[in-house]
Amino acid sequence: MAPKLLVAEDEEILRMLIVDTLEDDDYEIDEAEDGAEAYDYIQSKAYDLVLLDYMMPEMTGLEVIKKVREQGNHDVKIMMLTAKAQKKDEEIAKEAGADYFISKPFSPVELANVVGDILGE
Repeated sequence: MAPKLLVAEDEEILRMLIVDTLEDDDYEIDEAEDGAEAYDYIQSKAYDLVLLDYMMPEMTGLEVIKKVREQGNHDVKIMMLTAKAQKKDEEIAKEAGADYFISKPFSPVELANVVGDILGE
């Protein structure tokens, strides 16, 4: 069974690039345009990994993580994607419940390798 991923990114071109990169690895991928949509997806489906942009409309990635973790969902792995590359930002995301943190810009190959490592492939 293919691993299930959610890509939550408000920049359409970047979201398409991420999805196009990961589709080659036979993942089942859903897409969200904002934090509220990402949160709804996470509530309704079990994902193996969520790639979550830090700064999104409706709810930030940080707000999504906090709500998901506060409701007791600690099973889903969450990777924060962000242009906020300061060490402090990474610490804040990890304290909120992010499992992984990758700074923008990143190469598609790097992202595919990290996702494969996380999912044990």
